[in-house]
Amino acid sequence: MKATLIKNIEATYRSLFKEAPILINSPGRINIIGEHTDYNDGFVLPAAIDKGIVAAMGKSESDFCSVLAYDYNEKHEFLTDDIQPIPNGNWKNYVIGVVAEIQKKGIKVPSFNLVFGGDIPNGAGLSSSAALENSVVFGLNELFNLGLKKEDMILISQKAEHNYVGVRCGIMDQYSSMFGRENHALLLDCQTQIAKPIQIDFQGYELVLINTNVSHKLVDAEYNNRRAVCEKVASLLDIKSLREATHKLLNTVKNKLSEEDYQKALYVIEENDRVLKAAKMIEQNDLEALGNLLFEAHQGVRYQFKVSCKELDFLVDKAKENPNVIGARMMGGGFGGCTINIVRKEAVKDYTETVSKAYLEKFNKACPVYFIKLSEGTHLIKKK
Repeated sequence: MKATLIKNIEATYRSLFKEAPILINSPGRINIIGEHTDYNDGFVLPAAIDKGIVAAMGKSESDFCSVLAYDYNEKHEFLTDDIQPIPNGNWKNYVIGVVAEIQKKGIKVPSFNLVFGGDIPNGAGLSSSAALENSVVFGLNELFNLGLKKEDMILISQKAEHNYVGVRCGIMDQYSSMFGRENHALLLDCQTQIAKPIQIDFQGYELVLINTNVSHKLVDAEYNNRRAVCEKVASLLDIKSLREATHKLLNTVKNKLSEEDYQKALYVIEENDRVLKAAKMIEQNDLEALGNLLFEAHQGVRYQFKVSCKELDFLVDKAKENPNVIGARMMGGGFGGCTINIVRKEAVKDYTETVSKAYLEKFNKACPVYFIKLSEGTHLIKKK
């Protein structure tokens, strides 16, 4: 699929702009464990995957930047000195947001041409947005020698999402997409923005993603609401973020919080602990213990942080019932998207067919299944 995608993106660019582009591959990501901890300066365990965005980019001969979203067959033109967020702009705001945030650093971005497309399934929670942002900033840096380090690029991508898309995301998605390593997860400390790569040997198991096919486009408001709760509790505790909180410290303000807000903060504290435990389990090749942590984490998002939905819960419950699945949980912001499952290799076909049939009967819709590999982060495929 990737080879065909690269060929199509390059051919489309050449057809439109009559020149050879540079080509960038920017991956989506999974998160093995650690949801809603990143914007609390906590720990996460993501990995780049072999699905992502391919971008073809070159210098423009005109004053306008011309961008084609290959998958939607939608075009957008803009001037770099007049950038404002576009109401309901969708993908356009990710692109122009990156340009605007580079220029806020005092770096002039010349006009450019861009064609991009991807093989990340829509609404699956695999961070196509971060992949797109990173492909744009990485490509511009390469094309115009802007002198940006990868550490600068991920912050530019994150600010584009904050200021032009309106999602106050943490740094996990951009970091894992940019710095991913093949066959490794990244134990990322979101406070220091330093990650420890951890090699994963899945032994006789396979990572399987099952998509609820529930759009989580409405998650943005809920996401921002959860973040506001976490910040409120941190302020009450007189600490910078919930990264610094403990269960004992949280209990000192319990009488000032609703039970719902208390549970949300407690979830973040407990999830940080689970991430650190999970990293140790991987290093010790104890996949069964890792799987148990995944099930435990799902209970947290389901009953404490309350960002799951009935479709996600159904898939995780089915996984729990099957002895060939040693771990499963909701992955991503919530309210839809995928579950991540660790399934015994020889049972993958039988399990996915069985659960797909049960899901169709229950919800009258399909639940697409994806098999993914852990891959390299954002990189240049081809120079001009």
